[in-house]
Amino acid sequence: MRNLRNTGRLLVQFPDNPLPLAATAWDTTTDSLICAFGPSESSAVIELKRLYQDAASGEDSLIPISSWDAPCPLPSLPCDSILDLHYFSDSSTSCLILAGGDIILVREQPLPGEDTIEIVGSVDAGISAAAWSPDEELVAITTHASTLLYMTREFESLTSITFSGEDLKESRHVSVGWGKAETQFKGKRAKALRDPTMPEHVDEGVLSPHDDHSATISWRGDGAYVAINTIEDEKRRLIRVYSREGLLDSVSEPVDGLEGALSWRPSGNLIAGVQRLKDGLDVVFFERNGLRHGQFNLRLSPEEFDDLIIPLTLNWNSDSTVLAIGYPNKVQLWTMGNYHYYLKQELDFPKIEAKCAAINTWHPERPLRISVATYNALQMLEYILTMASGPTAAPNDFGLLGVIDGASLKLTPMRLANIPPPMSLHQISLPESVLDAAVSATNSRIAILTRERISVFALDIHKKLVPEPTLVWRCATPQGHFPRQIAFVSDTNIFLITDQWNKSASTLWKCEEQGVTSYGCVSGLRSSSNVISSLDRAGLFVQSSNGAVSSIAIEQPAPETEDLCLTPVAKFPSPVSLVHVIAHADENICFGLTTSGILYANDRLLARNCTSFLVTSAHLIFTTTQHYIKFVHMARAEDLEIPLDEPEVDERCRTIERGARLVSVMPSIYAVVLQMPRGNLETIYPRALVLAGIRKSIDKLNYKRAFLACRNQRVDMNIIHDHAPEQFMANIGTFVDQIQKVEHIDLFLSQLRDEDVSQTMYNNTAKEPSSSTNVGTLNGVVKNESVGKSFKLNQVCDAFLEAFQAREQKYLQSIITAHVCKNPPDLDAGLSMIGELQAQRDPLTERIAEHICFLADVNQLYDNALGLYNLELALLIAQQSQKDPREYLPHLQSLHELSTLRRKFQIDNQLARYSKALGHLYDLQEFEELNAYVEKHCLYTVALEIFKYQPKRYDEIMGLYADYLNNNNQYELAAHAYESLDNYAAASDAWRSANLWEESLSSALKAGMSDTDFTSLATTLAEGLSETKDFFSAATIHLEFLSDVETAARMFCKGYYFSRAILVVEQKHQPALVESVVDPGLVEGSATMTELLADCKGQLGAQVPRLRELRVKKAEDPLAFFDGADHPDIPDNISLAPTDASTSAGTFMTRYTNRTGTINTTTTRKTSKNRRREERKRARGKKGSVYEEEYLVNSIRRLVERINTINEEVQRLVKGLVRRKMRERAAAVAQAMEDVVRLCKESVDDVFQGEKKGAGEEGVGVEGVERPVGADGVLWDSMEEAARGREPPVVREFERLALV
Repeated sequence: MRNLRNTGRLLVQFPDNPLPLAATAWDTTTDSLICAFGPSESSAVIELKRLYQDAASGEDSLIPISSWDAPCPLPSLPCDSILDLHYFSDSSTSCLILAGGDIILVREQPLPGEDTIEIVGSVDAGISAAAWSPDEELVAITTHASTLLYMTREFESLTSITFSGEDLKESRHVSVGWGKAETQFKGKRAKALRDPTMPEHVDEGVLSPHDDHSATISWRGDGAYVAINTIEDEKRRLIRVYSREGLLDSVSEPVDGLEGALSWRPSGNLIAGVQRLKDGLDVVFFERNGLRHGQFNLRLSPEEFDDLIIPLTLNWNSDSTVLAIGYPNKVQLWTMGNYHYYLKQELDFPKIEAKCAAINTWHPERPLRISVATYNALQMLEYILTMASGPTAAPNDFGLLGVIDGASLKLTPMRLANIPPPMSLHQISLPESVLDAAVSATNSRIAILTRERISVFALDIHKKLVPEPTLVWRCATPQGHFPRQIAFVSDTNIFLITDQWNKSASTLWKCEEQGVTSYGCVSGLRSSSNVISSLDRAGLFVQSSNGAVSSIAIEQPAPETEDLCLTPVAKFPSPVSLVHVIAHADENICFGLTTSGILYANDRLLARNCTSFLVTSAHLIFTTTQHYIKFVHMARAEDLEIPLDEPEVDERCRTIERGARLVSVMPSIYAVVLQMPRGNLETIYPRALVLAGIRKSIDKLNYKRAFLACRNQRVDMNIIHDHAPEQFMANIGTFVDQIQKVEHIDLFLSQLRDEDVSQTMYNNTAKEPSSSTNVGTLNGVVKNESVGKSFKLNQVCDAFLEAFQAREQKYLQSIITAHVCKNPPDLDAGLSMIGELQAQRDPLTERIAEHICFLADVNQLYDNALGLYNLELALLIAQQSQKDPREYLPHLQSLHELSTLRRKFQIDNQLARYSKALGHLYDLQEFEELNAYVEKHCLYTVALEIFKYQPKRYDEIMGLYADYLNNNNQYELAAHAYESLDNYAAASDAWRSANLWEESLSSALKAGMSDTDFTSLATTLAEGLSETKDFFSAATIHLEFLSDVETAARMFCKGYYFSRAILVVEQKHQPALVESVVDPGLVEGSATMTELLADCKGQLGAQVPRLRELRVKKAEDPLAFFDGADHPDIPDNISLAPTDASTSAGTFMTRYTNRTGTINTTTTRKTSKNRRREERKRARGKKGSVYEEEYLVNSIRRLVERINTINEEVQRLVKGLVRRKMRERAAAVAQAMEDVVRLCKESVDDVFQGEKKGAGEEGVGVEGVERPVGADGVLWDSMEEAARGREPPVVREFERLALV
C-alpha cells in the first residue's frame, strides 16, 4: 500500500563533455558519487570525477580525481569500455575493470611508494563482465575465452573455471507444474488423457533477436553464491550459479528469449532476468536451483516494444524492496506486494540516441537512494516509502488510500471497503505514469501528479455505493521543471514542488484549473526534502534535508526567482525521512522518523526502534522492531509518555505480527489497518482506540454508541459509569431512552460491579490517568471520582429502579434485573414484584419468573419465595426449576394445610431462620417447645430479648443460658449469669474456673460456704496462681485468707517483692522469718538472676558475631549465600520469581534450601506436608539454612524484650540485697545487668539498624508474580518479612543503686 515518494533530487547535465559517462559508484564515507567518463572512439581517455550531494550545478559540480589515456589493447574492439567501477571507501581507492582486460586502481591518497594510477592486472583474452562480492573480498571476472576467474582484493588469482557444455548436466530439473495453467482443472473432458506435469510447450532456450551477446555477473547478498549469465555455444542463454569456492551449484532451465540482464535479489530467494516474448517483455525469476519462479510483464505498448531493441538492465536495491529496470532513456522502479509487482516511479531523461540502457546504481547503505544516468545526464534521487492517504481526524477518517501502479492509481476507502491489494475499490487510469498523489481534507478531491500534468478528480465518498471518481480539471506542469511532490491544503488548494536541470533550488507552485502559479523557491540543493500538509490539512510545511521543518505562508504568491517566506517550526536532531505535523495545544508538533528507525517529536527522541507511525488528533501510533504497536496519548512534545513493552499489563502496547507496518487508522470505527510483509492487510481494533472512542461518546452523552462499542469490542461496561460517574448518575434516563432494548439494559446491569475500572483495568488508556482524588467538571456536572465507589453497584441499580418507575410496564424485566444484580442480591424485592403481578393475573408473570430464574439460583429463589410465605409464588418458581413435582407439590400441600402461625414457623425453621421461627413459637404460646427450641439452636439472647418483660420466663431462660456458657468453657460469662440469678455457689465455681480469685472468694463468702470448704478453695486458688507465676496474688491469699505468714513471705520472695516480704514479717511480729525465709530468698534470687544474665550475655556474644558474618557473606556474594558456593556456575541474572515452566531440576529456592529433586520438584514441594516441614525448619533456624538470619534476628529481639521485662525485678533484688547487708551480691547482680543492657544497646544498633537499611534496598517481591504455595511459600514469606523489616526494640535503661 506504500508508494515511493521522491524526497530529494539532483539534476546534472554535461552536454559539453566530449567523454560519455560510462559508470558510477557510491562513496559511502562522504555520501558522494564517483563518476567515470570515457573512453570513446574519438578520445581514448578516462576521467574520474566526484559529485557531492550538495554540489552547485552543471559540470562545475564535478570535482576531478584523475585522468589517463586508455588505448584499447584488443584490435577487435573499436575502443575500450568500463565494465565495472567499484570504490573502496576504507582506502579511498577506485577500481576500474575494462573490457580490454586491464584492471586499474586509482588511489586518491597514495602511500609513499604507491602510484596514483596503477594497472594491477590484465587479462589477455579480454573481459566480458566483472562484479565485486558484497563484502569486497572477491571479484568475479568472466573472459572472452569462456572462463571465470576469482581474484582477491589484492588481485591474487584464486581459481579459474572454464565454461563447457557439460555444465548443462549439473542440474536435472523436474517441474510438477505447481501454479501453471496446464495443471489447473478445466473439466473432465478437456485433455483427459494428458499428463498435467508435462507442459504444452517446452522452451529450448532460443536466443532473443536483439541479444547483444553480453555476459552479466550478480552476487547474492551474503556473498556465498554468484550467478553468471552467458551464451552457451551461440544457441541459448544460460545462468550458472557458482559457490564462493568456485564449485558449480546449478544451471538454469532453458527459457526462450532470455536476455543478458541479471540481478540476484540480496535476500537470496530470487534471481531476476529479462525475457523477450513475441508481444512484450517480461521480468522472469529463477530460484538458486535454476528453476523458474514467476514473472511479471513490463506493460509496454506495441510501439514501445517495437522501438526497444537495446537490452535492459536490472538492479535490486540493498534491502530487496525495489527493483530498478534500466531503459535507454528512462529507469523504472518496481516494488512487490501480495505477489503483485507495482510500477512506482518512472525516471525520464531528455530524448537522446542511446546505445545502451541507462546506468542505475543503488546506494549500498541507504536502500532508497539511487543514481541514474545516461552518457550526458545524471540524476541523484532519494525516496521514502509512504502512503498517499486521506486525513485521520474524525469525521473524515475514511482511510482513503491511493496506491500508485504505473499509469493508474488504485483507490480504496478502508473504512467502507477493506479490499486486499492488489485489488481496489476504484482505479483511475491516466495517460502516463503517476509520480505522486494527494487527498483533500474531506476526501472529496484527489490530486494526481504525472510528468506532464496535474489531474484533479472528484470522489463522492459519502454515498452508500461510492461511485467512480470523475475528472474535475487538469492543468499542465511548469515547462522546464521536473515535478516531484504534490500536497493538499483544505479542499481547494493544491501545491506542487518541482526541480530543474543544473539548478540547486526547488520551486513551490500553486495549482489551479487555469494553470500553475509560482510561490517562490527554496534555496540550496535538496533543501526541500518534503512538502507536507498538517493533520487537518490546514497548513503547509516544508521539510529540509538537515532536519528542519518550516511552515509556508501560502496567502501571497511570490515571483519564481524569490525565496519562500518560511517560518521555523521545529528542528530534528538528525535528518528524517518521514514527517507528520499536528496542531495541538496551540502549537505545532512535528513527528519525524529517520531511515534508521529513530522517532522524534520536535527535538525529543521518543523511540529508537520504530518501523512506521501514524498520527491522529488523540494518539501517536507507531510500530517497533520488537513487533509491538504502541499508542501514545497526544500531549506536548515534552509530556508524551511512551508505554513500556508490556502488552500483558498495559493496553497501550499490543503484540502484532512480525514485520507488520501501519497503513491507516480510523478512530471513528476504532480500527487500525496493518500490512504484513507479504502484502496482505489486517484490520485490528486496539483497546486504546476503542476506549478513546468510548470515552469521547460518553463525554458527548452518546451512551448508545458507547454501549454498542463495549458490546462489540468486549470492553467492560463499567467504563460507561466510571469514566464520568456523576454525569452518568444524572443522565440515567437519557441512557435508558437511548438504549431502549430491555436485553441491552439487562446486559449492562448484569456486568456492573463495585470496581472502578477507570482507575484499574483501563487507567493506562486514559489520556490523563485518574487518581482517587481527581475532581473535575464535565458537561456542567461536577465529576468527583472518589465518591461512592464501594457502593457503586447498589447506587446505580437504585437509580435505574427510580428511572424505571415512569416506564414500569415496558421495563419490568429490567426492574427484576436491577434487584437481582445488587450486592447482595435483593431477591425478596424481585420476588415480591412477581407476587404482585401474579396476584393481578398479569400475563407477563411467567416470563418475568423465567427471567429471574435465569439470573439467580433457582433453589435460592424457591427458598426466598417460601420466606415470603407466598406458596403460590413458591409453586411458580418451582415450576421454572428442575425440581421434581413429586417432591415439592406434597411439601407445599402440607404447608398449605397448616395454620398461619404454624406454617410460618415451619417455613422459617426449614429455611434455618431460627430467630424468626422462635418468634412464631412465642406467638403460639408453646413455651415448653420454645425452651427446647432455644436449647437446640442456642437462641438464648433472642429468647432473653423476647421475655425481657416477663421476669419468671426471663430467669428460666437465663438459667439455661448460664448452664450453656459453663458447659462451653465460657466461665466468666457464666459466672456473671449465675450471680444475676443469685446462684453464688455456681458463680464461685465459675469464677474459679476463670482463674479470677478475688471474684471467686467473694462469691463463696456470699454463698455462705463452710470454713473447711472456703480454706480448701483458697488453697486451690493460691496453688494455681503460684503455678502461673503470679506470686504476689498467691502471697496475698496465704496472708489474708489462710493466715500463713511464712508461706506468704516465701511467695513474695519468689516474685522478688523482698520489701513486701520484710514488711509482712515485721507486721506479724515474726522477725525470725527474715533470716529463715527472706535471706535464703535473696541468695536464691541473686543466684538465679546472675545465671540468667550470664546466659543472656553468652547468647549475645555468640549470635551477634554470627549474624554479622552472615550479612557480610551475603553482601559480598549473594549467589554463594548459604551453600551457593558449591555451584560456582550459577548465572548472576536469575530471577527469584517462581515459575511452573522452569526446566531446571528444582525450584526457584533450591540453591537456598540445599534441597534438590527431580524435574517435578516444583509440584511436589507444593504439598501441605512439605509446607509444614518447611515451617518447622524455619522455626528451628538451623545453622547454614536460609532461615538462620531470620532466626538470629528474632532471637536477639526476644532477648532484648526479656531483659526489659526483668529490669524491675533486678532493681527490687538489688535493693533487697543492700537492705540485708549483701552488698557484694548486689554489686555483682547490678554489674551483670549493666553489662547485658550495654550489649543489648550495641546489638540493637548493629543488628536492627542493618536490618532496616537492608529492608529498604532489597526485596523478593516480584510485581505481577503471585506468592507460591507449599514449601516455597514458606521461604517466600520469610524473605518478604525480612524485606519489610520491623522497628528495632527499645532497650530500657537500668537505674543502678548509688550505694553499689
